[in-house]
Amino acid sequence: MNVERMIRIFAGSFILVSLALGVEGSPLFVSKWFLAVTAFVGLNLFQFGFSNLCPLGTILKKLGVPDTPSTCAR
Repeated sequence: MNVERMIRIFAGSFILVSLALGVEGSPLFVSKWFLAVTAFVGLNLFQFGFSNLCPLGTILKKLGVPDTPSTCAR
């Protein structure tokens, strides 16, 4: 698994969990403030698309996750 794929998995997981915890109709509802996590992840993905700078990507590379191109890019 490469860095780009791990970033997508982390982002998707954080968004789903924060929505489950932040939407009032959810059985896991805690507080509306969890929607701020969703906004933060979305904003980070948005800026990553323009600048190609991702803090999670930097951390994953330092942890030794390979930075190989995805199969779709080949």
